[in-house]
Amino acid sequence: MFKRILIVDDDDEIRDVVQAALEEFGGWQTLTAASGMEGLQLAKTEAIDAILLDISMPDMDGFQMQDALQADFKTRTIPVIVLTAKALPSDQQRFAALNVAGVIIKPFDPMTIWQQVAALLDWNV
Repeated sequence: MFKRILIVDDDDEIRDVVQAALEEFGGWQTLTAASGMEGLQLAKTEAIDAILLDISMPDMDGFQMQDALQADFKTRTIPVIVLTAKALPSDQQRFAALNVAGVIIKPFDPMTIWQQVAALLDWNV
């Protein structure tokens, strides 16, 4: 199944691990962005099937990026999965209001993250 996933995270190591896992085990193509602004630009200019979005980033955080994605008719239909270390109940309520496909909590298992993504997006693997 040919899918393109955009990984937006300011942590180089997290981006690299997620990219390797999704490409190796999921068989998907990935694009990466180190900031919300870069991710938003890629989402507007590339054909993207889904976005894995970190919340805590400088300049434009994940909440702001999701708001911008939802405000643009070109990007509002791209499913977003939040990839975050924030697991407090107050954060969960905020995620529920974001209109996202789901949340994956860090730390995650690199061997199974592709399965979590597929399950949240209802992709057959």
